[in-house]
Amino acid sequence: MPKLTVDGVEVEVPAGATVLQACEAAGAEIPRFCYHERLSIAGNCRMCLVEMEKSPKPVASCAMPAADGQVVMTTTAKVKKAREGVMEFLLINHPLDCPICDQGGECDLQDQSIAYGKGFTRYHENKRAVTEKFMGPLVKTTMTRCIHCTRCVRFAQEVAGVEEIGAIGRGENMQITSYLEKAVTSEVSGNIIDLCPVGALTSKPYAFQARPWELKKTDGIDVMDAIGSNIVIGSRGPAVLRVTPRINDDVNEEWLSDKARFAHDGLAERRLDRPYVRRGGALVAATWTEAFAAIKDGLAGIPGDAIAGIVGDLAAVEDMVAFKDLLGTLGAKRIESRQDGAVFGSAGRSDYLFNSGLAGIENADVVVLVGCDPRREAPLLNVRLRKKAARGLSKVFAIGPAVDLSYPVTWLGDDAGLLANVPEALVAALAAAERPAVIVGMGALMVPGLFGAAQAFAGAHLVRDGWQGWNVLHTAAARVGALDLGLVADGVEAIAADSGVKALFLLGADEVDAGAGAFTVYIGTHGDRGVRHADVILPAAAFSEKPGTWVNLEGRVQRGLRAVFPPGDAREDWTILRALSAVLGQPLPYDDLPMLRARIGAEWPHLAGGEAVVTTPGAALPAMPAPTGPLPLAISNYYLTNPIARASETMADCVAQILQPLQEAAE
Repeated sequence: MPKLTVDGVEVEVPAGATVLQACEAAGAEIPRFCYHERLSIAGNCRMCLVEMEKSPKPVASCAMPAADGQVVMTTTAKVKKAREGVMEFLLINHPLDCPICDQGGECDLQDQSIAYGKGFTRYHENKRAVTEKFMGPLVKTTMTRCIHCTRCVRFAQEVAGVEEIGAIGRGENMQITSYLEKAVTSEVSGNIIDLCPVGALTSKPYAFQARPWELKKTDGIDVMDAIGSNIVIGSRGPAVLRVTPRINDDVNEEWLSDKARFAHDGLAERRLDRPYVRRGGALVAATWTEAFAAIKDGLAGIPGDAIAGIVGDLAAVEDMVAFKDLLGTLGAKRIESRQDGAVFGSAGRSDYLFNSGLAGIENADVVVLVGCDPRREAPLLNVRLRKKAARGLSKVFAIGPAVDLSYPVTWLGDDAGLLANVPEALVAALAAAERPAVIVGMGALMVPGLFGAAQAFAGAHLVRDGWQGWNVLHTAAARVGALDLGLVADGVEAIAADSGVKALFLLGADEVDAGAGAFTVYIGTHGDRGVRHADVILPAAAFSEKPGTWVNLEGRVQRGLRAVFPPGDAREDWTILRALSAVLGQPLPYDDLPMLRARIGAEWPHLAGGEAVVTTPGAALPAMPAPTGPLPLAISNYYLTNPIARASETMADCVAQILQPLQEAAE
């Protein structure tokens, strides 16, 4: 490990570190535009110049390897003059449109020009202008502001794996553009907005909506997939105006999927803001008292074994516990959370978790994908899989429909029988692997018998000391929490087809067609698929409108805070269930959130931050022959997977401008 001196401070850094990293380790602040910790080094901007002993001129610290005995100075007059010169050149062609630029208030160029610039200009010639580029419905371009740092180009190539952004021209005529000026097709393209250090790339849906200092920033958890990305919800008054990533290296690093970032406009559309009761075949607005009375009348005379419940994909743990408790007081035992029909055993918690962990999967040297498309089902997991696979440091094999994952994949075929008749190439790769892993998707688990076949495959080929390679790729934010709570019955299809079900409660369940013929109560946020057969509709709070707990696919328990209040008469789900229980004559034993969380902690300690790991009760799968035949995929349309996304105008634009052209080109 090299030792060097920075501003008189001796510091030791890992081998391969740069001078810039050594300076930061010594506590020195180094300005930069092109350098980013998660991207390759470009050395474009030269803003990170430092003085080094025995060097005739300042050096770019981001591109200079740290070595033993180096003496570095970061605050000398030479360094100050060099940085002022660089900043002067960067501002030569930059337009003076800060008052109308959406980057204003959080712009690196603004901040660093104040800290390291001259404060005046000697340039009086005409500035250049660059035509605007089209990058799709999500990213707004003002390329006259571009300083050619190439962060967006490197992100698209190295992280997203979609080489659709690049540079044309040379020198002053260089321009950053999407190739053929088509919409960028990556599911993580919005991250170039955060990466851009100036106002060249900004959020198109957020354009001219607000200034950063006008927003209230609230820590939240994303529910658009099962990753559990940490987010910051930016709101003003009653409206959520933007969603940005919050750094968590173990979960989402500092990235965010496009659906998580941009679908928030669906929170304000098609909302249920008052109760409804079906009268004479039509839904009419009602008061809470009338709605609760209608539920009490509708349940009269129905025995507990004729009552069932289905939990949706976005529900918080608190809501699901209250839902389970309420139906328990009614005598109901059939509560199902697997809207997609996935079939798997739950003899132990590890059966349904992503056991390698999101960060840990980067250590796998051989990965086998079974019936899943991580690029659409969990884009940030796909980013992690790409890190090594794209450089040839890991091998990825796949069983299922062939899709473009943005890195080399050996497709073995679309036949579930390959789990039993494993190809020799895969057997050899797994035998030589130190940390092999399998990732089983929800699409595969829709096939009866696939879970058992996949576990048999894992037991035969993946067992290693100190390594857990069995991983289930969930697509629903609520799924793992629901499985922890034991919300598993005999499947939604069985419930929907059972004429013996006389009353059905839907907790935000919008991905199933259930309730026809039964007295149906829908508790949810949007006028989506779940209300089709509803006799009573109770308006609930969305993820941004309530404090809640979500468990991600690796079993990580995370809590989000309330950013805004729900619209109209809508209320938090668990408070609705608590109030309803009182009307039904059996009030639930908690009156506030701390009491509810105490009840959760008593039965499921790990959901309240305890150290215990529970084993979720559940029936083992019956013995059946290994399946054969093609495997379906869980997601056919990445942009429209839940009621919030389906209500989003931005997601509809993505379908029209990104997805449909791709489908047409494929045809």
